[in-house]
Amino acid sequence: MATVASGGASLGIISPRNLKSMPPSSPFLGKKLKSIKPSSKTNTISRIHTNFTSKAELIHTVRDLFVGVGVGLPCTVMECGDIIYRSTLPKSNELTITTTGAALALGALSYLWATPGVAPGFFDMFVLAFLERFFRTTYRKDDFVLGKKLGEGAFGVVYRVSLAKKPSSKKEGDLVLKKATEYGAVEIWMNERVRRACANCCADFLYGFLESSSKKGGEYWLIWRYEGESTLSDLTQSKDFPYNVETMILGEVQALPKGIERENRIIQTIMRQLLFALDGLHSTGIVHRDIKPQNIIFSEGSRTFKIIDLGAAADLRVGINYIPKEFLLDPRYAAPEQYIMSTQTPSAPSAPVAAALSPVLWQLNLPDRFDIYSTGLIFLQMAFPGFRTDNGLIQFNRQLKRCDYDLNAWRKTVEPRAGVELRRGFELLDLDGGIGWELLTSMVRYKARQRVSAKAALAHPYFDREALLALSFMQNLRLQFFRATQQDYSEAAKWIIQLMARSGTEKEGGFTEAQLQELRETKPKKKASPQRNALASALRLQRKILRTLNESMDEFNTRRKSLWWSRWIPKEE
Repeated sequence: MATVASGGASLGIISPRNLKSMPPSSPFLGKKLKSIKPSSKTNTISRIHTNFTSKAELIHTVRDLFVGVGVGLPCTVMECGDIIYRSTLPKSNELTITTTGAALALGALSYLWATPGVAPGFFDMFVLAFLERFFRTTYRKDDFVLGKKLGEGAFGVVYRVSLAKKPSSKKEGDLVLKKATEYGAVEIWMNERVRRACANCCADFLYGFLESSSKKGGEYWLIWRYEGESTLSDLTQSKDFPYNVETMILGEVQALPKGIERENRIIQTIMRQLLFALDGLHSTGIVHRDIKPQNIIFSEGSRTFKIIDLGAAADLRVGINYIPKEFLLDPRYAAPEQYIMSTQTPSAPSAPVAAALSPVLWQLNLPDRFDIYSTGLIFLQMAFPGFRTDNGLIQFNRQLKRCDYDLNAWRKTVEPRAGVELRRGFELLDLDGGIGWELLTSMVRYKARQRVSAKAALAHPYFDREALLALSFMQNLRLQFFRATQQDYSEAAKWIIQLMARSGTEKEGGFTEAQLQELRETKPKKKASPQRNALASALRLQRKILRTLNESMDEFNTRRKSLWWSRWIPKEE
């Protein structure tokens, strides 16, 4: 116990617990302690008397007494030497992995590789695209001899051409040339991106350049390897469809009886190839926006269907060819929303910023579902011959719009008075428990968020059966991965309920049709719940973020007067 008298101080044996209550003092500077011999009247073991001039000197002296000796009392008693001891240890240079750090690292990696892919986008744009320009084959307009005109549209003319110099092989000499005036630069960019990321999804693109000596002004010349002349539109217009496609895929006519099961197998093969191609485009951040039978060509070399005409496509990884409140589409095959993203979405900023924000905007808008709706209409046309003409498709779109884009409601309306072709289409889709109809209804829906993605569609039970061509090892691996990670469990649950309803009465463990109808007519309570309030708050936050980005980016975009990416396109004077 320490006692302080007037004009001095008296120091006794101080309890170690009192050291915790002492204010922090300066570190020990090696000051030598001056002790006074105790008088004979005082008990030397129990008390030591020392005179001090101030209370502050008392505290410093007590600290020096215990710390200055080198060790002092044990740390288990002092509870103070641990810091001093640790400070003298050598620091480790090894990386310490913590749970929080590992979670943050995994989250960052997941974001960088999420669709449409920030990390792959930077690598593609700043590494692969740069290296490709040094090793690719270049062409000039004098290298080609124009041949047969294959087609002509509002944005260009397509020719079949050959090389002026004798090619080493016939395959190398068969080329397709497109002279494009508008959207030519966009199409060159998209085809180069596809060639690097998913070459098997689209026609084999070779080169593109700007030819400025034309009488019409600047023209973009795009060269592809010749794939074939037959589009899916040409094939579906034939009375032999889908058997004519079977011959092209297999190279021979099968000695099997004709029927809806054989037709279903052929249509399944076409849909699988189309969805694989779409998934490749969407995984790299490209939305086609003009999927229709005229833009799907049959490749004679690989015997698969490929996607062509990327002039209307939008690269949402870096924002190329995306302008809010503007759209390029075919009204016959366009989704009801007409826009691939919300009109409140800001214009694309610079490429690095756009790439960094692309996963967020992709998940908020799900732009790939626009192409899924168009693909669903193609599926419908292949099943119902009456909808393969323009008039038939336009009439169907009007009927579907009156039914609020509900295919089940449309079926209830037309099936009782359906003709032979319409009934045959329903029978084809109802094979194997109606899984074909389930896939169609999951693709053709009013709300984009309720449609399945290309990955989820490939994982649908409709593709469980082996098609005309066996899948390659990589395709089978991708398909199994899709089914493990992208399965639409809500649709599967509905499908199981319908199977249970068909299985019999309640006694046998299933639902009756009346009970199933009661389940469908059950309406959710409109009373607000914490989940609804949380969803409303999230939607309000989303609108605020989009509004803020729109206001900040609009001002930035007004300063950009040229398309930066078009400067990479080679020019020929």
